This record gives sequence, C-alpha cells and structure tokens, in this order.
Amino acid sequence: MKKYDKVLFVSHSDTCRGPMAEAIMQRLVLLEDILIDSKGMIVLFPEPVNPKAADVLRMNGQELQEHMAVPFTVDDFDDRTLILTMEEAQKEKLLKDYPAQAKNLYTLLEYIGRSGDIYDPIGKDLPEYGKCFHILEAIIQEIAKVLREENQ
Repeated sequence: MKKYDKVLFVSHSDTCRGPMAEAIMQRLVLLEDILIDSKGMIVLFPEPVNPKAADVLRMNGQELQEHMAVPFTVDDFDDRTLILTMEEAQKEKLLKDYPAQAKNLYTLLEYIGRSGDIYDPIGKDLPEYGKCFHILEAIIQEIAKVLREENQ
C-alpha cells in the first residue's frame, strides 16, 4: 500500500533547488500516482524558475512548464504528504512555526539516512547550478528507491 500521495520539496524561494528537485522527481516517474510539487519558505509574489536553473534543466532534457513560486503554508501538512526541505534550518523553522501540524517532515538527506544540506547555487555562475542539479539528481534517485521500498 502506498504511504504517500504527494511529495513536496521545500526550498528558500521555490525558484531554484525546489523546482529542480520537482523536475528530477517527475522525470523518474517512480510512482505514477504520486503528485510531485515544490514550495518556498519565503515567497512574496509568484516568480518563475531562476533562469540559470531553467537552463540547467533544459541542458539535462527537462523543464517545468509554467512553474511559478508558491509559498508553503500550514495546509501543506497532512498524513499523506512527504515534505522534504533542502536544509536543516528550513526543517527546524517549519517545526517551530507549526509544532502541532508538522508531520512527515525531513530534509532530503535525512530521508535517506544522511545529514547535511543541499548546496545552494543562487548568485553563482551556471556551472554551479549544474553542480546543484547533479547533487539533487543523485539524492532523488535514492529517495525514489526508498519510496519504492516503502510502498511494497
């Protein structure tokens, strides 16, 4: 039986790491009936994917159609949603802001039994965005494996 109906990636602004993680996970089509999405911790207005992140996605044969940044809200917590943050500080902030509602909340690395944060390339050159993409790709492949095992 399937444990989650949705995987939600949470990043700072939902314009770089979160959308890249979303695109990578969607490409894996690990479980066709799981919704994949991303949201941001600080989103003041709808904003498209960072141009360098979009370029890296295209260079890797992927893209997000019309993705716009969306803020994370308390309503995103539920029993059937897996919430994965890019950084430990983001997870801790969500736990602090929503102590009664927080559930199924992990960092990406924590979910696969490791520790640490996902490298943030914001403000750097294109190769650094590529580095972030490849880090995310390797980790998300491991996440997909864990999800498959949990659903068996």
